Amino acid sequence: MKNKSFFLIITAIILVTGLFIIAISQEQPATNNDTAQTPQEQADDTTALEENEDLPENSDTPEEEDKTLGEDIKDSFTNALENAVGLFLKKDLKIVAIGDSLTQGVGDDTGNGGYVGILEENLQNAELYPNLKIENYGKRGNRTDQLIKRMKTEEISNSLEDADIVLITIGANDVMKVIKDNFQNLDYQDFVEVQDQYRQNLEEIFQIILEKNPDASIYHLGLFNPFEGYFTNIPEMGRIMSDWNQIGIEVSEEYDAVTFIPIEDLFTNAEERLLWEDHFHPNKKGYKLIAERVLEYIRPDIEQKQ
Repeated sequence: MKNKSFFLIITAIILVTGLFIIAISQEQPATNNDTAQTPQEQADDTTALEENEDLPENSDTPEEEDKTLGEDIKDSFTNALENAVGLFLKKDLKIVAIGDSLTQGVGDDTGNGGYVGILEENLQNAELYPNLKIENYGKRGNRTDQLIKRMKTEEISNSLEDADIVLITIGANDVMKVIKDNFQNLDYQDFVEVQDQYRQNLEEIFQIILEKNPDASIYHLGLFNPFEGYFTNIPEMGRIMSDWNQIGIEVSEEYDAVTFIPIEDLFTNAEERLLWEDHFHPNKKGYKLIAERVLEYIRPDIEQKQ
């Protein structure tokens, strides 16, 4: 008798559940013209659904980890960089940055240290990458010949010896020196006359690094043209900067370990202001674009080193 009663109770529960499901399905919006949603209403509902979708609180999926990291850096990086961070970084990577004011970060009024600081801020997470090390030896005003002397100091020399990646910005002050030395009668030929020396200095910079550290990956950032607005009497300024970049490309191609990273296009016909108040150095937005470009280029090398 008890077994029969139990069976009847179970059967009743099943029947009630089935009826409930049928009733719910019948309450769904009809597809006739009177009740169908407009395309705009469907889009609004879809957007609202996407905005309110959440993973379970205790989810440990990689997607949740990436989302959390993205939220931490979204104020300072664009989506391109946010999506890349945390997916590939080698935990014991050492990056050494050398060069001029662009490496130092002059113009970044946040005090974060320009493109190098942006990379460091967003890659050096104590929990995820405790052994990441970035050392910045940028110095405002440095030319190629001055950088060569500084690279021979004990501090920078030792740092380069165990670097996985070396980032370099140099050359803009070589151009500026020509302008200062020939300000009264400046013409295109003044720049041509010093190009050979600039080429030799770049070669020496790369050779010094590789002699100290044959396994280092070197990334040489190109130049952009901040001079055009100042020297309207020299229409060749664009050509001059292109010449300097071409030398950088050619010298970089002489070494398997050296990669040239172009940045001139980032500042050409920009829709927003990318230069600092001195109209020479990048501002925070400009440095952010440089950081994204650098990350784009070094990513395969970092993946390879894992």
